[in-house]
Amino acid sequence: MQPSAVPELAHTHARPIHWVATATAVAGVVALSSVLQPDHATAAAPGAPHTKNAPAQALPPDPADVEFPLDCGPVKLVVKKHASGDLDGDGRPETVAAVHCDAPMGTPPDGVYVLTQAAGAEPRMVATLVDPKDSTNVEDFSVRGGDVVATLLGYSSTDVPRCCPDVRETVKWRWENGAFVRSAPSDARSV
Repeated sequence: MQPSAVPELAHTHARPIHWVATATAVAGVVALSSVLQPDHATAAAPGAPHTKNAPAQALPPDPADVEFPLDCGPVKLVVKKHASGDLDGDGRPETVAAVHCDAPMGTPPDGVYVLTQAAGAEPRMVATLVDPKDSTNVEDFSVRGGDVVATLLGYSSTDVPRCCPDVRETVKWRWENGAFVRSAPSDARSV
């Protein structure tokens, strides 16, 4: 017995109209699926009470938004370093910024300032911890547990070249009775 000849089936030859119909059907499914999305997933079980979102944390003041009391003449002011933390215990972070003039030569003195920002207000400077007039440089500083701890470099006399500070001092400031009080940490060492 010989196999019978199978008639040629029309759907075995793809024509351009078939591809257009297929593309249209796929586009319709994609469009419909984007409209009919399931509810967003939540961590709470169905019927469990919903908790309110925690209040948004206040952002620390940005030193770029503050005008510092330095006259840098033709050179720009540089924020050397900044750190943030709640220094006065009010629940809002303050920012401590070390800044100096970007002098092309020498070692310009640093100023260290405390910035605060009330809700909806512009940031403002509220305290000077290191005045540039003291010819001091800040080697490093941080905000830890409400304290500002810094390593300051200075000069023992006016005979010491301004490139080469010869005094190193570790200091700490803490907010007490409405002012920043400077002290030396118990593990401070001088070189």
